[in-house]
Amino acid sequence: MRSILSSTIRRRTPITVSAVARANGLRFKPTVRVATSSNPQLAFPCLDRLEKKTEELSNSCAIDNITSLEGGPEPSYSKVQTGFQVFKSKVPIFLDNGGYLPEYEIAYETWGKLNKAKDNIILLHTGLSASSHAKSQPYNLKSGWWEEFIGPGKYLDTNKYFIICTNVLGGCYGSTGPSSKDPADQDYYGTRFPIITVNDMVRAQHELIKKVFKVNKIHASVGASMGGMQSLAYAIEFPNEVEKVVSISGCARSHPYSIALRHCQRQVLMSDPNWKRGFYYDNIPPHVGMKLAREIATVTYRSGPEWEYRFGRNRADESKPPALCPDFLVETYLDHAGEKFCLEYDANSLLYVSKAMDLFDLGYINRSRAAKTRLATEQEYKIQANLVEEFSVPTEPYRETVSSATITPEESLRDLQKGMERIAHKDVLVIGVESDILFPVWQQREIADVLRHNDKGGDIRYFELGNNVSNYGHDTFLLSLDHIGPPVKDFLQSKKEF
Repeated sequence: MRSILSSTIRRRTPITVSAVARANGLRFKPTVRVATSSNPQLAFPCLDRLEKKTEELSNSCAIDNITSLEGGPEPSYSKVQTGFQVFKSKVPIFLDNGGYLPEYEIAYETWGKLNKAKDNIILLHTGLSASSHAKSQPYNLKSGWWEEFIGPGKYLDTNKYFIICTNVLGGCYGSTGPSSKDPADQDYYGTRFPIITVNDMVRAQHELIKKVFKVNKIHASVGASMGGMQSLAYAIEFPNEVEKVVSISGCARSHPYSIALRHCQRQVLMSDPNWKRGFYYDNIPPHVGMKLAREIATVTYRSGPEWEYRFGRNRADESKPPALCPDFLVETYLDHAGEKFCLEYDANSLLYVSKAMDLFDLGYINRSRAAKTRLATEQEYKIQANLVEEFSVPTEPYRETVSSATITPEESLRDLQKGMERIAHKDVLVIGVESDILFPVWQQREIADVLRHNDKGGDIRYFELGNNVSNYGHDTFLLSLDHIGPPVKDFLQSKKEF
């Protein structure tokens, strides 16, 4: 071992001219060498741009004038500040995981006309980062995120239906969220905002429907992505107040893969030093964390085959040497997508709404636990407000006792079947996309299979777009309207005409 080590050391000892000279008994005058790199340092224009934006944002007067990049190949999820109506509730909303909002606002937009019978409402639910602006209207003429899907004679036909779209609770486009002011002290909620769920969101929407439009039942609950979650959740919460349900690229419960992807986005965002644990308002926003989180998200929104066809291995500029900044076309696309988004959406809203997606589970155990937690919170609130006799309920909030940390897949499936019995008698259309990696198609098949297993007489339809039809992945509902639209239109019109 010693001989091997010594030989290894000898091999690794650099042989210099002076060492050779000394070994041969020669005098050698050492020379002073200036240390220089073998190669020049790489340039980082991508980091230069981020540093420049941070410098510009550090001037509070400039914040309103700094916007993300415009344009790009994708449908617009644009920042919406005006052009919507607002429902204001002074009645508290009690939340699935404890906590409450003493009052709240929900931004909404409408298209079409409410008929005399008030039975033609379609409640349209949004994806994670979308506003209520699904289509242009007189108060906001800019194209909406589902502009070509809604209108006279279109898939959501405004000649027949009265369409309502809201910005979700927890959002930042007019609805109450972390960037709103807490009425208790008139300071930003920040991360004092309570954890919310998808079911909390739809209960807030339900209040809007009841209080503003004075209706007891809507024709359809429709949504894609997180909107697909909401469309199911609305029916679960109010099974007697919705006629039809459309869930596109959604799921009945979030699974570990999608939870892991959203976790990575949140961790990157929260690691931005400008996030400041959620209290960055009136300061530099965490635009770097938001940019990187959006790039991760964008990877999940599309499919590998589409990118192979669209970008291949092409570099943005073959005449330039490779770089660590965006270099391949696919990298420049992600860079653009992140930059386009980083100032359009509130960072805290991204954290809270994505967490709500992770918590989504229509299983019986989860929904029962949530109902008990809300009741306990409401009772405690009434005690503190002297609305009930002081000792009428326990002072400690309800806590569910779980006997084991895990359940088997079979037990989990039975729990979901039991939880979704509430809507098995409804007419439900489920649409899946084979190329979707964020909400894999087996999750949509699961919804249809569970509803059919319950066999309560509902018209359960399943429609799937194969890779031969669309390679757009999760974004298919935005980009392949002529494939998504026909089954939706046919389903909404079935059995009942207006």
